Amino acid sequence: MIQALLGIDIGTSGCKALLIDGKGGVLASCTETYGLSQPHPGWTEQDPQSWIEGARVAVAGVLARRPDAVIDAVGLSGQMHGATPLDAAHNVLRPAILWNDQRNAAECAEITERAGGVEGLLARTNNRMLLGYTGGKILWMRNHEPDLFAQLRHVVNPKDYLRFVLTGEIATEVSDASGTGFFDVRERRWASGLLDLLEIDPSILPPCHESHIVSGRVGRRGAELFGLPQGIPVVGGGGDSVIQTLGSGVIAPGELQTTIGTAGIVATALNEPVSNPDGRLQVFCNIAADKWHCMGVSLNAGGAMEWLRALLGGFAGAKKPSVSEIVEIASRTSPGSRGLLFVPYLNGERCPHPDPSARGAFVGLTSRHGAPDMARAVMEGVVHSLYDIYGLMKRAGIGRSVIKASGGGARSTLWRQMQADLFGCDVVTTEGAAEGGAFGAALVAGIGVGAWANAPEAAKACRAVTREMPDVASAEALNRAFTIYAGLYDALAGAAASIGQSGLDR
Repeated sequence: MIQALLGIDIGTSGCKALLIDGKGGVLASCTETYGLSQPHPGWTEQDPQSWIEGARVAVAGVLARRPDAVIDAVGLSGQMHGATPLDAAHNVLRPAILWNDQRNAAECAEITERAGGVEGLLARTNNRMLLGYTGGKILWMRNHEPDLFAQLRHVVNPKDYLRFVLTGEIATEVSDASGTGFFDVRERRWASGLLDLLEIDPSILPPCHESHIVSGRVGRRGAELFGLPQGIPVVGGGGDSVIQTLGSGVIAPGELQTTIGTAGIVATALNEPVSNPDGRLQVFCNIAADKWHCMGVSLNAGGAMEWLRALLGGFAGAKKPSVSEIVEIASRTSPGSRGLLFVPYLNGERCPHPDPSARGAFVGLTSRHGAPDMARAVMEGVVHSLYDIYGLMKRAGIGRSVIKASGGGARSTLWRQMQADLFGCDVVTTEGAAEGGAFGAALVAGIGVGAWANAPEAAKACRAVTREMPDVASAEALNRAFTIYAGLYDALAGAAASIGQSGLDR
């Protein structure tokens, strides 16, 4: 028999379960996919039962692969900001409203106004109320679904709904709470004054713990559903965008994590909560109780690659090319894509420009450009977007010594090399990082039960696997291209807004 830690990550497209040993070695992993619904333009929803079924299948998969595993603790991770409304009997009132849902612009504006504008809101939470955050979704329910809102007794995020099913406990932890927009990240507690201003009953928000705290134990229902022994400790865990930094070994200032998944993320750990004067960054509580987390999130990263794949597969009944095929095509042209730039704002944008009306564009297109240039421009556009986010961090005094790359995009050597060239530092991948939030969740589970003394000790399990170093010639070309890219949002914003106002894009 082998002692193991179980991490479960409730993602947007599927659930991953992961078993690691006491040194951080991966014993088994399993992913079960599920879908989402888009009942209206700009809406994205999921049935929380799909998370539970996905988790059940994924956990069964890893247990079948390692029947010799004795699980010491369970850690949880999940997509952030998703509002899962429950009634007094803990029944789900409606499908969960997800992180990338765009319906609540009016409610976010209302929250900001009632807080005294952006400055007043930042004083209370150190974050803007972004469109994706949970807080605006709560007000949207109050404004648009009053009958359901009258039955509302709890609002939990996706991983915290899984915790309830596993343990019977309603709870959250500081990283996911930070992503509601109702949390005072400096003081690591709910922003009660803001809730009073908004006339929100604070009891609908769950009790909040530090991420490593045991917040429940597997109960009878959880044991029956998941095939786990009753009584196993379940730790607080963390929101996926935060906890996966630990899963890449990012815990010291100067270490950056970049993630190219559906969205794009640049993140780092902080020893104190930096000032966030215009609120374009997100400053959250870290899963380490004495640290904070700074990140910028672009809504468009790997999603831009998927758009390109679907586009190419849509012509004349062509087979949709694989990511590796597109990367190979992109490698046939030179850095800078021969003067072709891609602005990747295909779904509006969050950071560095919080603008749902932002639009994507190819700029500089001529008859000289071919498929390699367009493919490379899409990849470079994603990296330009990440570097644009880092510009905000740099102005906040955040340095860079190394990038630890994660997400599906980290599998591409070319995408990693682009980052090394533009950021001007080594880019490494680490053991376990490809497993996403589930690996970080398993590490936090280990901290919770004493397998590691603290987060820096757990981070040592994240050993480097690959390393790309900056190439001088490529770096010069990408930096010249970025100088132009950096002005494109302002240059195109008026046209993008006019398109939205015209209704032509409906």
